Amino acid sequence: SQPCWSEYLTTRIEQNMVVNCTCPISECRAQPTAAFICSIVSSEEIIAKYEKALLRGYVECCSNLTWCTNPQGCDQILLKDGLGYGVACSKCSWISCFNCNFPEAHYPASCSHMSHMTCAKCNHGFCWRCLKPWRPTHKDYYNCSAMVSKAAWQEKRFQDYNERCTFHHRAREFAVSLRNRVSSISEMPKIRTLTFVLDACKVLEQARKVLAYSCVYSYYNQDTESMDIVEQQTESLELHTNAL
Repeated sequence: SQPCWSEYLTTRIEQNMVVNCTCPISECRAQPTAAFICSIVSSEEIIAKYEKALLRGYVECCSNLTWCTNPQGCDQILLKDGLGYGVACSKCSWISCFNCNFPEAHYPASCSHMSHMTCAKCNHGFCWRCLKPWRPTHKDYYNCSAMVSKAAWQEKRFQDYNERCTFHHRAREFAVSLRNRVSSISEMPKIRTLTFVLDACKVLEQARKVLAYSCVYSYYNQDTESMDIVEQQTESLELHTNAL
């Protein structure tokens, strides 16, 4: 009956299980069509959820489509189309990286740099940003025998680069917050001072982002011949950024 179908489909939609749902009769594998669902379900809110579920399913099935990875939330669909690294969202301007699972473009660090770190002996994986374990089975990273047996300077070196990376990310968040506060002024005076502040905050945000991922790049490439030039450029960028 229609009430039974309506209750069944509404429940499946609310549980995000409607895309591949079949007839409730166990022997029947027929799937209700979109037209049938829209004719049975009367709630506009439930229909809106159903349409969102269809859209999510479509995007997930298309290898050249993905959602914007902005952690603040964005419902924009992006076309990969071979663009790969550093694609800016047309809606929120967030720059994504399609070559790895990291949520944003991370130049100059490579995609392999951004993957989570693992211990060679116990395979413990942990996050570069927060040092929390990827799995809750390894309670204390620094008690791992493979790391304890190594020189203490390696731990100190990691901590130093991680602290620098975290500092630049926090400074970047400050620049974003400052730009948002200036932008929210209801009556923006038509003077160049505030325009400069907005432009400066955008530059600060980008510079802090590059400096943060430069820490990742430097950590993994410390012994390469080109690191002297990279360190000089990074130091120069950091001095100018701090001055700004």
